[in-house]
Amino acid sequence: MQSNEEVLASLPTDSRLAGRTAVVTGSSSGIGEAIARVLAASGAEVVVSGRDTARTQGVVDAITAAGGTAHAVAADLAGSYADLRTFAREATEALGGRVDILVNNAGVYPVVPTALLPDEALDAVLATNIRAPHVLVGELAPAMADRGTGAVVNIGSWMSRVGIPAGAMYTASKAAIEQMTRTWAAEFGPRGVNVNSVAPGATATPGNAEAKAQLDAMTAGTVAGVAVRPVDIAYAVRYLVSDEAALVHGTIVDVDGGILHARLA
Repeated sequence: MQSNEEVLASLPTDSRLAGRTAVVTGSSSGIGEAIARVLAASGAEVVVSGRDTARTQGVVDAITAAGGTAHAVAADLAGSYADLRTFAREATEALGGRVDILVNNAGVYPVVPTALLPDEALDAVLATNIRAPHVLVGELAPAMADRGTGAVVNIGSWMSRVGIPAGAMYTASKAAIEQMTRTWAAEFGPRGVNVNSVAPGATATPGNAEAKAQLDAMTAGTVAGVAVRPVDIAYAVRYLVSDEAALVHGTIVDVDGGILHARLA
C-alpha cells in the first residue's frame, strides 16, 4: 500500500467538482490537508485554513503546484464567536462570494482520564469540536439552501460510538457532531444541502506520529490490519460532496479499517 504522502504527491486530476468552492477547516496538515488536496485535484477551488500560517501556505503551494486553485485564510477556531464569523466572511470573500462545500474537520483530541483533563483543554474541545462547526454551518449553510445546492461534511470519529476508559469529552464531542449532522440534514436537506459525516478510525497523522506503536497495536486486529491514511478519509469526503451522493443525507460513513464493526481479534 502506498503511503499517504505518495498518494497525495501523485493524485490524478478530474473535473467532477469543477466550478465549486470549498472551505476545509483545520487543513494545514493531516486529514484536513488531504481533504483540501483531493477536492482541489477534482477541480474545486479551496480555502485552506489553520493557525500556522506557514503550514497553511505550504498546503496552498502544493495544490497550486499540482494545477489546482487554493487560498490561505488564517483561522483559530477556538477563538471568539466574532472570530468565527470573521473567518466565514473572509473565506467566502476569498472564494468570490460563494461557498458550495463546507468540511468541518478541525478538532482537538485530548484522550486522557477524566480527572486529568485540564479545564482549558475541556474548553478547547467544546469550542473547536462543537461550537465552531455550529457557528460555521449557521453562517454558510443558509446561503447554500437559498441557492438550492451545497454540501456539508463533518468529521467525526469511530470512538463516538464505543466506550473507552479515557477521553470522555473528546468522544462526546464527536458524538455531538454526528447528531448535529443528522439534525442539519433534516434542517437543510429539503432545500438542496447534503449534510453527512465521515468517521475515521485510528488514523496516522503528523499530530499523532509519536503514537505509532499504539496505532499499530490498535489496528493489528482490524480487517485492514493497518492505520487509516488521511487520504482515505479525503476520498470519502469527495464522494459525499459530489453529484454521486445527491441522495445521501444524514449518513455517517465509517472509514476505519473495520475497527468498529468487523474486528478480527
